[in-house]
Amino acid sequence: MNGRRFPFLASFGHAVAGIVGTVRREKHMRFHAVAALVVIVAGICLKVGRTGWLWLAAAIAAVFATELLNTAIERTVDLVTQEKHPLAKAAKDAAAGAVLIAALFAVAVAIAVFGPLIWAALFDSTVKGEN
Repeated sequence: MNGRRFPFLASFGHAVAGIVGTVRREKHMRFHAVAALVVIVAGICLKVGRTGWLWLAAAIAAVFATELLNTAIERTVDLVTQEKHPLAKAAKDAAAGAVLIAALFAVAVAIAVFGPLIWAALFDSTVKGEN
């Protein structure tokens, strides 16, 4: 199977290579991957319900997607210029800001999903995981 006969599969392979490469090269992406793994384990342990899983998955996807875009923008800017330029800085800062917004959203989702479950586990044994 080469890329010429199956362009969709080749495109999919390039996308996977981009994700794997970003995880390997970017410490922030590795941090996000570990954080996502912690969230998944916590969700299993706390028996998060379907709606909670949907919110957690959306938050994880938002952080991963923005980190991938941030990396792409940073690499593109670096390719275009090695000089310190206000526009290059603005582009990189805006991309990093997008990741920050996604990460803050993820924290808010984690608090909303896990907060009641942790509270119930500590203080009220009657509350169940569907949230």
